[in-house]
Amino acid sequence: MSLDLLTQEEKENKAEVISVTEQVLDAEGIECDSKISKLSEEKINEILAQVRKRRRKIIQNENLEEKEEQQESAISA
Repeated sequence: MSLDLLTQEEKENKAEVISVTEQVLDAEGIECDSKISKLSEEKINEILAQVRKRRRKIIQNENLEEKEEQQESAISA
């Protein structure tokens, strides 16, 4: 069964998505091997929702850090 669940942006940032997915699976106590192929589509969607939530948080933090750096640069200029 092939599920096309990733967005285009997620496909373009595959390495990051894989890294975050591994973190989520580890937190769930699921090994990143053949066991994932035995998960139900519902469980895969739950995991993907958690991955997306974590990625949003990571991206927001990165954007906040960038904004702070730009403000500091503007102040010191």
